[in-house]
Amino acid sequence: MLELSGIDKSFGTRRVLDGVSFAVGDGRMTGFVGGNGAGKTTTMRIILGVLAADGGTVTIDGAPIGPDDRRRFGYMPEERGLYPKMKVLEQIVYFARLHGWKTAAATRNATDLLERLGLGERLDDTVESLSLGNQQRAQIAAALVHRPEVLVLDEPFSGLDPIAVENVQQVLTDYAAGGAPVLFSSHQLDIVERLCDDLVIIAGGRIRAAGGRDALREQHGSTRYEVLLAGDAGWLREQPGIDVIDFDGGWAVFEADDPEARRAALAAAVAAGEVVSFGREQTTLAEIFKEVVR
Repeated sequence: MLELSGIDKSFGTRRVLDGVSFAVGDGRMTGFVGGNGAGKTTTMRIILGVLAADGGTVTIDGAPIGPDDRRRFGYMPEERGLYPKMKVLEQIVYFARLHGWKTAAATRNATDLLERLGLGERLDDTVESLSLGNQQRAQIAAALVHRPEVLVLDEPFSGLDPIAVENVQQVLTDYAAGGAPVLFSSHQLDIVERLCDDLVIIAGGRIRAAGGRDALREQHGSTRYEVLLAGDAGWLREQPGIDVIDFDGGWAVFEADDPEARRAALAAAVAAGEVVSFGREQTTLAEIFKEVVR
């Protein structure tokens, strides 16, 4: 487990991180979300040792992270750091060699990874000849080629088309399934919501919410419920404890803070005829984000 506890960081008089604490579990995808300037990149750089924290600790499996531990990390910065004149395969093999891989093994692994990321036909092209989206895929390959045990990725989906997003999602999911803690930031909340097991929301340098995706939905979820009946749903407006927000024929959306009122409404719906569907409105990550950073 990768764990941050009480991380503080200031640049001059400006405090950019204030008691940042959260954990990234083994084999779990953790989405790190926040607005511009919220502190995501600074946090990631502290994890990697690029920046030093003013206070707090970063540990892996309960022990402070040292240089040997960080060699097991895969890191993708938001800024691209590839050599533009090098060929794509040559570049990724080079990064594997920096981590101690022999040339033959590095070439096999780099080729396989680039093919999985959809760059199999661009191995002999220079990095600068690639589109920005394909350069992003190559950057991801550079972070993964040495088969790291921990992944920290800053905006890995930036600039990717839908097909590339699917390719990258599958590769990252496979790494997590192999037991690696995966932390990535993204402004694309729909991708985070679809991909992650856990979420960390940061604003103004402070963690505003952290935990499992479903637990956060339950904690910050909508109090609205949706029902679809075979018959007319207009009678719900007369149901005690029910505030109907909208309805059309057999479909209705209502609010009910009291569990007894909800159960009574469901029982009345069953008694009135066939219930096609009944359930709580799904709260999106975007809605949770707006609520906790407000």
